[in-house]
Amino acid sequence: METPLRGISQSRHFHWYVLGTVLIGAFMSALDASIVNIAMPSIIVSYHSRMGVVEWVSLSYLLTLTLLLPAMGRLADIHGRKPLYCSGFVLFTVGSYFCGAASDIMALIAWRVVQAAGAALLQSNSLALITQVFHERERGRAIGIQGAVQAAAMSLGPFIGGILVEHFSPMAIFYVNVPIGLAGTLVGWLVLPRPTVRKGRHSFDYPGGILFTVALSSLMLVLTQMTAHNWFADHKALLLSMALATFGAFFLVERRTPEPFIKLSLFRERNFTIGNISGMLSYVALFAPMFLLPFYLEKILMLDPERAGVLLTPVPMALSVVALFSGYLSDKFGVRPFTVGGMALTAVSLFALSTLHHDSTVFGVVWRMFLLGASLGLFTPPNNRSVMCAAPESDLSVAGGLLNMMRSLGMMCGVAFAQLIYSRELHTLLNKAAGASDPAGRILRQHDMMMSFDKVYSTMIFVALAAAVLSLVKEPEGIEKI
Repeated sequence: METPLRGISQSRHFHWYVLGTVLIGAFMSALDASIVNIAMPSIIVSYHSRMGVVEWVSLSYLLTLTLLLPAMGRLADIHGRKPLYCSGFVLFTVGSYFCGAASDIMALIAWRVVQAAGAALLQSNSLALITQVFHERERGRAIGIQGAVQAAAMSLGPFIGGILVEHFSPMAIFYVNVPIGLAGTLVGWLVLPRPTVRKGRHSFDYPGGILFTVALSSLMLVLTQMTAHNWFADHKALLLSMALATFGAFFLVERRTPEPFIKLSLFRERNFTIGNISGMLSYVALFAPMFLLPFYLEKILMLDPERAGVLLTPVPMALSVVALFSGYLSDKFGVRPFTVGGMALTAVSLFALSTLHHDSTVFGVVWRMFLLGASLGLFTPPNNRSVMCAAPESDLSVAGGLLNMMRSLGMMCGVAFAQLIYSRELHTLLNKAAGASDPAGRILRQHDMMMSFDKVYSTMIFVALAAAVLSLVKEPEGIEKI
């Protein structure tokens, strides 16, 4: 008699079942990423804490996730993707439950680290599992569906989070992950393909892993604390020097290690290297304006936080819709038209954002936001497809981990550069308005804020165009070679 598990694995729709399982993890981790920010003010009140401490609820998660992605990918390539992906569901679920039950702010931050470790196991293996089970002609479509689900979850996060905080408590935003995680664990164990037995003994490169983690954590602390006032911000030069020195040592060690933490040969593949760099630049170009737009909506257009939050949703909504089609079409026409066109459209949307002024209409904001989201939806699934297709099957998880790591670095760079450019430019301009009387002073300050916004948008236009040029010099792959 055939077992249900064997029946699933032998089904001609098996690859779609695997995708469905991956979508559970993608939805859960993306929902959590966007749902937490809406609860931050309430968390400050609930724990009687201050912003400088509470910001580590988000920062500890982001740092841990980014640092662990390559390591979790390497472990999955050695020990198998199914056990590690299911372990990711378990860790994320346990972390979510205890985040909700945390008795103080330090306990909450500690359990966010556990949650991030689970998310790293999920994210480092999601694209690898899709690439493993889907034929090359269908990978873009599957990756596009995954991107669409992630974007949809990100757009739902603030809405669901607002309801939970308003009618229950700030901690309810963590409990919502528990039933999703339990369902994902069960489905993952039943559906995901058994790991392939690898011949010979395989070891984990601990020296390489430690050097890479030290280097990356030093670099991330420089980026995230660039405008802060603490020990990390006061020792940026030391941290940057440490990052450069340990990255140099990492490359020397990896060249001499039989089984390296990250195979440097991966970067000889032009599409792998260019896809990772252009992917990081795309998130720099996206998150810089996404960081500034709430300030524009609340300080210039004088909208309340709830309406401002609603006006930010066109970006993930448009990204979700367009990603469905761009992934599918890249299977038919190749990735280059979509990656180059997507980044060119991002540059256009950033220019459009720079034309906003103090009395712009809601419609004027919405169509610009929709254009920005659509441009990233056009670019991201085809670019992810090109990166994963360039990696050998034995290294798919570490490739997926690196791709997601570059995305996180892009997010942090976008926010860090936006903060740096905006604060410096605004500080200079506001000094000129210091002696002006209201309402003339208020109008002048609004004008100065808009000038600072424009400086950031202008810088990001060049970032987007750089990503477009890089995408243009990729080697033809996929359908373009057939």
